[in-house]
Amino acid sequence: MSYFTLAPNPHNSGADSPGSSVFDLPTQPGQPQTTPKAVAGRSTEILASPPQAETSFVVISGGTGCNAICSAFGQAACYILPMSDDGGSSSEIIRVLGGPSIGDIRSRLVRLIPPADAASPLDAIRNLLAYRLPANCTEREARDEWRDIVEGRSDLWSGIPNDRKEMIRGFLVYFESEILKRAHKNFSFVNGSIGNYFLSAAQAFFRSLPSAIFLFSSITNSQANILPVIVTNHTVTIAAELENGERLVGQCEISHPVRQAPRIDISTESEPGSPVDPLDGTIPRTRNVLFQAEGKHQYEPLNARITRLFYINAYGNEIHPSPNPDYIASLSRYDVLVYSCGSLWTSIIPCLALKGVANAIARSRSFRAKVLLLNSVNDRETDGYTAVDYIRTIAQTLNDGHHVRTYGGLSKADTTYPVSAFITHLVYLKGTGVEVDVPGTTALGVRCVEVDGCVYDETKPPRFDTSSVTHAIRDILASISDE
Repeated sequence: MSYFTLAPNPHNSGADSPGSSVFDLPTQPGQPQTTPKAVAGRSTEILASPPQAETSFVVISGGTGCNAICSAFGQAACYILPMSDDGGSSSEIIRVLGGPSIGDIRSRLVRLIPPADAASPLDAIRNLLAYRLPANCTEREARDEWRDIVEGRSDLWSGIPNDRKEMIRGFLVYFESEILKRAHKNFSFVNGSIGNYFLSAAQAFFRSLPSAIFLFSSITNSQANILPVIVTNHTVTIAAELENGERLVGQCEISHPVRQAPRIDISTESEPGSPVDPLDGTIPRTRNVLFQAEGKHQYEPLNARITRLFYINAYGNEIHPSPNPDYIASLSRYDVLVYSCGSLWTSIIPCLALKGVANAIARSRSFRAKVLLLNSVNDRETDGYTAVDYIRTIAQTLNDGHHVRTYGGLSKADTTYPVSAFITHLVYLKGTGVEVDVPGTTALGVRCVEVDGCVYDETKPPRFDTSSVTHAIRDILASISDE
């Protein structure tokens, strides 16, 4: 039996072809391939390790914090993304249609679209799927622009081959039909992401987020290997508990609350028991369509520090969802684990506060290093944090999620892993705004690595870029090889 890899011709990537290049499906070098093996007359699949010629990475991150440094991880990278984004157009999609949040995944998919000439079809597709309807406009203006796009009249379609245009437009039409079925909910197109609409429609059509990710990657010739931390067709909500007992629900409420403008809503809710309707005790979905990531660093501090983060259902009850099996499997097949820079409590911790993750990280025999890229500045979630606070938060979350809950005081004995089982190296930038206690960090079993970052503005702290991350990883692996 022969196995084939469907991939673009290296001499003709499909970006320049007006024909059926949509079927030139991409390979994913960072994703372990399957190898056939015959057993007792039947074939099975055995997961092989990534190519050894290139260092492979598992990168745990949010949707935007890691985008600037993706090039540092090359092609052999597996990106783990949370499913809890409820800001921007994701919030409106969830409010009206329900389903999983796809904003962070769409952001990474667009970021990993291969570079292309400015006038090429691939660049035109990138521009379309990265396009966002205006935030500072009336609802009618936003709807009119959306109508031009969905009906194929917008200039955004210029340069896109007809086969790809009609495939993308077909899913946008499907999205429009689902919105019309729920017209009483008054969907807002203000600040709407076309990529979000396409990915949401594909997920709803296939009833599978991984399938929607595959479709997005296929039509963009992307090499992205992106795994949602949880595979579900339902909305995932996170909540944070503060030291003072207060509870915040939803990523936006925890990280960057959006002030709601006064609004008259004449809709009548008529779907009892729906997770997106405030009936029967379910949690009402707020409109966060005006959230823009550029304003995250202007925040009102929390009333107390966050003590833990957990998942809840539509009725506000704590739940314990299972992590994506492919996520757990990836933790035993790659060379380096990276906790990316970004929001600690709403981007990194949702990927760790799941049962089975701690064991997979601590007991992995493939990881040569487990690296934390320390933010150069704190945000609302981590106001006042030091580097040690970041490290202890990750270790405590993993150990807490690993422990079996007791019933009547009876339970199996649990292992509490040391910090170094989860983090072996801390990478921080010269001039960082976050205090780094090198002796204190080293005492936890974590080695500190200082690198030069990129300074875009002399009045602001430096940032990680591809060069600084590549340099840090290279030095870490070299130091390990010398031991």
